[in-house]
Amino acid sequence: MSDALVTIESVQKIFTDSKKPALDGISATIQPGRITGLVGPDGAGKTTLIRLMAGLLAPTSGKIRVDGLDPIHDAAKLRESIGYMPQKFGLYEDLSVQENLELHADLRNVVGEERSATFKRLLDFTDLARFTSRLAGKLSGGMKQKLGLACALLGQPRLLLLDEPGVGVDPISRRELWKMVQELIDQGITVVWSTAYLDEAELCRDVLLMNEGKLVFYGKPSDMTSRIRERSFQIRQISGSRRQLLARVLRSHEVMDGVIQGHNVRLVLRAGAAHPNLHDINAGNQAELMPVAPRFEDAFIEALGGGPGGESALAQRLRPVTGETNTAVEAVDLTKKFGDFAATDHVNFTVKHGEIFGLLGPNGAGKSTTFRMMCGLLTPTSGTARVMGIDLKTSASQARQKLGYMAQKFSLYGSLTVKQNLKFFSGVYGLRGEQQKLVVNEMIEVFKLQPFLDTAPNTLALGFKQRLALACAVMHEPRILFLDEPTSGVDPITRREFWTHINGVVEKGVTVMVTTHFMDEAEYCDRIALVFRGRIIAAGTPDQLKDQASTPQHPDPSMEDAFIALVQAQSNEAGS
Repeated sequence: MSDALVTIESVQKIFTDSKKPALDGISATIQPGRITGLVGPDGAGKTTLIRLMAGLLAPTSGKIRVDGLDPIHDAAKLRESIGYMPQKFGLYEDLSVQENLELHADLRNVVGEERSATFKRLLDFTDLARFTSRLAGKLSGGMKQKLGLACALLGQPRLLLLDEPGVGVDPISRRELWKMVQELIDQGITVVWSTAYLDEAELCRDVLLMNEGKLVFYGKPSDMTSRIRERSFQIRQISGSRRQLLARVLRSHEVMDGVIQGHNVRLVLRAGAAHPNLHDINAGNQAELMPVAPRFEDAFIEALGGGPGGESALAQRLRPVTGETNTAVEAVDLTKKFGDFAATDHVNFTVKHGEIFGLLGPNGAGKSTTFRMMCGLLTPTSGTARVMGIDLKTSASQARQKLGYMAQKFSLYGSLTVKQNLKFFSGVYGLRGEQQKLVVNEMIEVFKLQPFLDTAPNTLALGFKQRLALACAVMHEPRILFLDEPTSGVDPITRREFWTHINGVVEKGVTVMVTTHFMDEAEYCDRIALVFRGRIIAAGTPDQLKDQASTPQHPDPSMEDAFIALVQAQSNEAGS
């Protein structure tokens, strides 16, 4: 269209070290004054396309124009017209909020009275005025993203490029970011928002769905969702294990995709498929199949050929865990203070053998601190952390051999190759000789790592980084698995693959503790503890937490609605 702010014509991008194009014949237009979502699985080409629009890369062939100008050849003219917030934190963590703003203002030539007025406007807009002297590295995830957004807005750009701004931040911060960006749209700014959260994509005016460098769909999210009308269902009143039922139903050719939603199993049928026979899949005598509204995520999964299925190669190689007591993990008045600040404040919970227990909470609530104490990586200031009856304060090394831990931040060694990381971590867990060789080869096969054995982990796509991290955490067959935001930022298909493995190992008797900011994942948990300001403010099954947040005006809240309502109610009660 002639009024498009950005035109992309037959763009191809080939990197010299790759056999396949990162972008292959992409053509689209981005209209002014609206939010365009950029969605797709890991390695689809989203970041490459954003960097081309920002003028940080040149296309191998084809043309990109921003406001009629070439982002490479007309970079000087476009400098103040384009704001770019990269996927990886592009700020200086050892500089304060104010110093980061000043540095980016210098780069964008924002000077004089305009500089002072812009700083005040952006600090008010992002609610960071109280934190100008705080080091960027000390900010919560949501505050870091707000600062990144403020720096990207210096110079009053017409086009704002946001590469996965919601990754790693809690639902409250994501909603705040979304509200802020909506205000920018009202001011006439055009936004391209790359995201792994498909509920965010659903709110965009237009979406570009990419896969393997190709454009799969371009248009309104509702147009894509309408493709699967009357094919989304819930199985309700289930008898027996939801995890086992999901695995059974995903073996059916008629079922394209399925996930757990609280007590229910949600599934999407293939086009023209008959309804599954609930008796044949052992759903229980009271089970019923109920139609539900389709989601953009359902259409996304179909466009990419369907979900990954319900069989876990990892679970198949594990031996069943037997002979465990009923309580696998226990926290008693667990407290951790850093100076006068209580990151965890008299936390109490128990995790039963063979269940999935979720810790949810906003950024900075104390989840990761709790996790690290339960793994023996941090010593409590007071209280007790026990794993399988072992007190971690006195016998941490004994307990660690029975634990698997996947850290929130990528914790592998970037100077070692994929295969060297596998060998190193297997050695740390006491595997030697032929057994070590066998286990490493099994992990390579289970997580499909063969093409990357000589690759440094930090160059892998995020999904494969996470696969490698999980492989390193489970190769010694731990009885308890701690997963700290294991799927942060990965696409829905990779997320389903991870949860197939998690569900599978739990069915083998492994106990799982997990933190997540992705509320659909919380539905997989048997029980949840909601943490806020170092304390547990609510606990129960996913459906029980949703019931706590239910109101006459909103009788059927989502897990994300429940999270936000319960945290805000506690915050209001505390008078903040």
